[in-house]
Amino acid sequence: MAKLTVSDLDVKGKKVLMRVDFNVPIKDGVIGNDNRIVAALPTIKYVIENGGKAILLSHLGRVKKEEDKPGLSMRPVAERLSNLLNKPVTFVPTTEGKQLEDAIDGLNDGDVLVMENTRYEDVKDGEYVKRESGNDPELGKYWASLGDVFVNDAFGTAHRSHASNVGIASNMAQTAAGFLMEKEITFIGGAVDNPEHPFVAILGGAKVSDKIGVIDNLLAKADKILIGGGMTYTFYAAKGMKIGNSLVEKDKIDLAKEILDKAGDKLVLPSDSVVAEKFDNDAAHKTVEGDIPDGYMALDIGPKSVAEFEDVLKDAKTVVWNGPMGVFEMSNYAEGTLEIGKFLGTLKDAKTIVGGGDSTAAVQQLGVADQFSHISTGGGASLEYLEGKTLPGIAAISDK
Repeated sequence: MAKLTVSDLDVKGKKVLMRVDFNVPIKDGVIGNDNRIVAALPTIKYVIENGGKAILLSHLGRVKKEEDKPGLSMRPVAERLSNLLNKPVTFVPTTEGKQLEDAIDGLNDGDVLVMENTRYEDVKDGEYVKRESGNDPELGKYWASLGDVFVNDAFGTAHRSHASNVGIASNMAQTAAGFLMEKEITFIGGAVDNPEHPFVAILGGAKVSDKIGVIDNLLAKADKILIGGGMTYTFYAAKGMKIGNSLVEKDKIDLAKEILDKAGDKLVLPSDSVVAEKFDNDAAHKTVEGDIPDGYMALDIGPKSVAEFEDVLKDAKTVVWNGPMGVFEMSNYAEGTLEIGKFLGTLKDAKTIVGGGDSTAAVQQLGVADQFSHISTGGGASLEYLEGKTLPGIAAISDK
């Protein structure tokens, strides 16, 4: 990899500022899912096992007013991290000032400190000032002054230019990628920039508009693009097919026509759909080929489509999957997503990459996560990376 990584650094005795992505679901102080904390452990352990002092920064949720702060404190996250590391973790309930500086100065080699939610800086004296999310230059400079080196392991925020990633990096002599960031750059960046062929992309989800950039970028690189999910029916409409009450973006039909014309046989649409009379798991449903009948909405791809998609995928060497094939949260419309997920798990000679967001949630919920080469931790960041955009958080990491 062309970027500096944490294993290139000598961290012994150093104060290592580390931007992590601990933006976990939290309700009434209880963490719903600690995957993102677990994902950062290899980098944290590397730093402390090699004699560095780990000073962790993360945002949590959106802080737009003072009342948002108490429910979005990093304290429960620091406690969970302490359990996972099986060692004490210092929590500092502030983002700047003497209390934080003294706590950092008091760290011994191998210690871990978590500072308060970086987004607390977005609200000052009751005003929504966006110091963190607006990349306030003074804030980035101040945070940078607290450490000797900077490690960015938060791929989930790499598409954002914030004080806690780009701001710190621009005030540091060296910024390195953590192991999680390195993996994302290697897998997703590698798939986009230098895939092994045949390269097949599977794009699902509700809206064509969310995936236009990805489709455009991948048409030039992929051998086939398989389309599933709600956006299928905007393409159906563009082909003059009936879509019943299925989801459609009427203002994107002309664009879908342009994509179909440009793509030729590279773009593969489902040939059958599971349809229901209403958006309800218990609604009467059936499988239809082609047009969607009046009074019905399509909620999943059908078995014929699954077989056709598997036929395309069986020889693939690189597969990127972003977005579910149907309304996978409802058991009656999860089959398409589940079958594709299971099939990808059987491809032993292929690099299989799940690109964040709903598709990551789907493979975890369906219990097939461990069968993939890589599961991205970033939703928006993965999408923008697949679009071929430069991500500011990655651009700010030093080159080797």
